[in-house]
Amino acid sequence: MTQSTTTRDTSTLRNRRTGPTSSREALQALEDSQAAGLSPEDDTQSSNGTSHHLSAGGHVSRDPQSGGVVLMLVAGLSFATRLYRITEPPHVCWDETHFGKMGSYYINRTFFFDVHPPLGKMLIGLAGYMTGYDGSFPFAKPGDKYEHHNYWGMRGLCAVLGSFLPIFAYLIVLNLSRSYTAALITATLVICDTGCITISQYILLDPILLFFIMAAVLSMVNFSLQRFRPFTSSWWLWLILTGVNLAGALGVKFVGLFVVLLVGLNTVWDLWRLLGDLSLSLVEITKHFLARIVGLILVPLFLYVTIFAVHFVVLNKSGPGDGFYSSAFQSRLIGNNLHNASMPEYLAYGSIITVKNLRIAGGYLHSHWHLYPEGVGARQQQVTAYLHKDYNNVWLVHRPDNNASQPGTADLVRHGDIIRLEHKETTRNLHGHLHEAPLTKKHFQVTGYGINGTGDTNDLWQVEVCGGRKGDLVKVLRSKVRFLHRATGCVLYSSGKTLPKWGWEQVEVTCSPYLKETPSSQWNIEDHVNPKWPNISLSVLKPHFLEILLESHIVMIRGNSGLKPKDNEMNSKPWHWPIDYQGLRFSGVNDTEYRVYLLGNPVVWWMNLASLGLYPIMVAVASIALQRGFSLGQKRKEHSLVLQREGGLLLLGWLLHYAPFYTMGRVLYFHHYFPAMLFSSMLTGITFDVLLKSTDLLLRPPYSDWLRRLGLLVLLLSVLYSFYLFHPLSYGMTGPLAHEPGSAMAGQKWMDSWEF
Repeated sequence: MTQSTTTRDTSTLRNRRTGPTSSREALQALEDSQAAGLSPEDDTQSSNGTSHHLSAGGHVSRDPQSGGVVLMLVAGLSFATRLYRITEPPHVCWDETHFGKMGSYYINRTFFFDVHPPLGKMLIGLAGYMTGYDGSFPFAKPGDKYEHHNYWGMRGLCAVLGSFLPIFAYLIVLNLSRSYTAALITATLVICDTGCITISQYILLDPILLFFIMAAVLSMVNFSLQRFRPFTSSWWLWLILTGVNLAGALGVKFVGLFVVLLVGLNTVWDLWRLLGDLSLSLVEITKHFLARIVGLILVPLFLYVTIFAVHFVVLNKSGPGDGFYSSAFQSRLIGNNLHNASMPEYLAYGSIITVKNLRIAGGYLHSHWHLYPEGVGARQQQVTAYLHKDYNNVWLVHRPDNNASQPGTADLVRHGDIIRLEHKETTRNLHGHLHEAPLTKKHFQVTGYGINGTGDTNDLWQVEVCGGRKGDLVKVLRSKVRFLHRATGCVLYSSGKTLPKWGWEQVEVTCSPYLKETPSSQWNIEDHVNPKWPNISLSVLKPHFLEILLESHIVMIRGNSGLKPKDNEMNSKPWHWPIDYQGLRFSGVNDTEYRVYLLGNPVVWWMNLASLGLYPIMVAVASIALQRGFSLGQKRKEHSLVLQREGGLLLLGWLLHYAPFYTMGRVLYFHHYFPAMLFSSMLTGITFDVLLKSTDLLLRPPYSDWLRRLGLLVLLLSVLYSFYLFHPLSYGMTGPLAHEPGSAMAGQKWMDSWEF
């Protein structure tokens, strides 16, 4: 034996203890036992890693068949409850009008704008295409009958993905706690939640998002269980699957960033633990670090970018989303007036043009017959920025004196020239004055003034080519142009603010006294018609992939932040959600219609709420007991550590998916809580499991075992009975409303804020 080996063995003997003497050491012991595939309820470790079985205490069974039977039962009930009556009602429900329509756009390859990344809509479109839907249904408004159109495939995809949520929740809790009781409680809560059922049965992004979030968490947990077998095939499999599912979650909605953050924090903790393992060399630690960069950063990034690449390839035809994007972006869309178009290269007097703001989603310079209301500046014709192509976006370029000239170089507009812009439809001039702007109070109002070319000196604007010199020509699409108002010295500006109803919710246009060059004050000439000048091809202006990828993200983020509640639109607050304060009408409003109401099973949600309050109390008591060295027994100590660590991970997941909504200024809906609800349900499973296993603090065996089994039975039966009471919310109601005489749901209206 070498001297180093002798020293190491001596050190091992010197530091060996009969059991963990602190919470830190106990935690490490639990990590080691779980990584070896052991139950925390076993006092001894199994060297061969055999599976454990469900004992009277509810821990993992040595018989793998019992686990398989429970999993099959969970799967069967999950699919049965989600797929039941998915074709009912046979009309458009709630946001199916948006996401069903977007699925149709993919089938028709028509470009559109949405505030969410494209993966969810692509999957919906693919499901419809694979099941015979031809993309012809308009999805105009909720209540429209589907008639002969094959909509069941798109609903079926969402229902199938939603059916995996109880299965994933069951496996996550089982792998975290090694307790079938905790896993069974969790699966029962999710299976019997009417909210989870309802949100899984319609053409929505939510079941797709929830699928990837839960799949990412399950993959992360399974990867953690492989920590004692690094760089094996199963270790790599779960690492890569974690990255794949992170890309999926983020590719459906930006709230997928919350699960990315959860996995990131868990990975940082994992690497920190590895750094403290002195048995690992720096080379091995570096290998671990690089592997996680590949699996959790590069792979998701590659897949996420690939999703957008497919999105841009498929949606290659002009559609309703063109106006949200730059002129160069639009030039790649078949059917857009800029695709393979040709027009005069330089702006000239007498041209018919459209002018587009360079701010992302800044819109086209626009006017219409409507006037500003009383009390909003001068009561003259409104000038706005409009995000869509429209005949009211068309303007004529005139000399300030209205004199025409013959074709020649003097007929071209140059840097420093004074022009007048006449709105083609209404024949009023673009006009500025010192009245206050409608929303941006430090700016001046811009209006339409005059008639048939007549006006005053407030209609004159000086053309300035950004970065140009006097005499430079204005290039169509390429030149960044500013329009300086001659009378006041301000610059034409798109504020990005949405006007009220009187302004048709279009974007405010002002004249800014602040002359700093910004995209909001820069414009380009997009459409350009002038028969006096020769045309050139615009194909050279098509942007490359990275440019359109970046632009699409800026547009989505701005669109997301601009979502504001509309009149009579249901809007909820984050504090409403955990208490199940108010649901959402998916279908029907009166006693003659087929009604579906999105509301969480109140027994499930209030159990989750109770566990959120109970959990910190139990953790505090357990932590104090461990810190003070009370004799809790090995099993109870391990239960407490599972509660602290594994429960803490789930509590962190709940917080990450819930707390950020308090900081958001956009419109919020009840369904935004469902990712957090899944984490709280898993936390409830672990919390109630540990609570039931603590009955031996009150009674001695076998009475404590009887009490534990009775408590579990009462809990499960309560959830099942509540599902029986509230299942019509998911599967449809007819007849009188809950507050009306003779209603079958009258006894279930436990809160006045419920509207079914």
